[in-house]
Amino acid sequence: MKTVSLIIPCYNEADVLELLKKELNRVCDPLKEYQFEFVFVNDGSKDTTLDILKDFAQRDSRCKFISFSRNFGKEAAMLAGMQYAVHADYVGIIDADLQHSPDLIPEMIDACEKEGYDVAAARRSDREGEEALKSALSNTFYKVINKVSEIQINDSAQDFRIMKQKVVLSILSMPERIRFSKGIFTWVGFHTKWFSHENRERAAGETKWSLRKLAKYAIDGILGYTSSPLRIALWLGVLMLLIGVGVGIYAIVRCFSFDELLMESFVMLYSILFLLMGIVLSLLGVLGEYLARVYTEVKGRPVYIISESNIKQ
Repeated sequence: MKTVSLIIPCYNEADVLELLKKELNRVCDPLKEYQFEFVFVNDGSKDTTLDILKDFAQRDSRCKFISFSRNFGKEAAMLAGMQYAVHADYVGIIDADLQHSPDLIPEMIDACEKEGYDVAAARRSDREGEEALKSALSNTFYKVINKVSEIQINDSAQDFRIMKQKVVLSILSMPERIRFSKGIFTWVGFHTKWFSHENRERAAGETKWSLRKLAKYAIDGILGYTSSPLRIALWLGVLMLLIGVGVGIYAIVRCFSFDELLMESFVMLYSILFLLMGIVLSLLGVLGEYLARVYTEVKGRPVYIISESNIKQ
């Protein structure tokens, strides 16, 4: 009997977990040819999420839980789940908020089991219900990263997927601590079948993705999969140097030719000076972001810390 492990990251999802469990039972129970387990990863929730997960584990032996010592983020939760579930024939990832439809799970498993695909992944067919600003920023992010990166990330791709064991092993072989899973999923490759589905509202609770978190996620994605910002900094610096030299020469000529325009020339020089200072500081910021990532990787701290679990290591 083939085994299927479904990884479910949870952060303050107490309001929706009971409904999620009912949906998973409804979809997975009829699939008698597969042995399922549900790996809930509590990402430092501040509500009663952990208590509910413990109750699930008592009522259903298929339910496993991993609870972090604090909130480490969804990327860490997915990694922890994959590190545990790597023994399974098929490993899936699905959000707890039911924006990912469990009804796709049987079709995804069939795509891997019967059609020979290595990965069955979901992508949104629309962004209905999403805030206009978030939608616009998301579209801009994917356009930018696909222009500058060596990989092409589907702008509607989601973390919701079913993967064969060899795919999970490939993902776990990548040791970076600042993780951008959508980039990792694309980078490792493999034969993927895409399933389109309509955007769904959360079944309960509120989204945990603020604009600040989305901005950080976007920066991690861009800096993690391209060095183009460093090259842009180099060429922009050269361009600004040439412009600065040209404007400086022009201002000096005007000073000697037109005494009455002396003050205007100095104003122009100061304007150019502040412009160049702004550009230099911005480029130092880009270098700082890359250096910060090197510093984080070199420290070698764990991606997450487990405070308790019902999984025997």
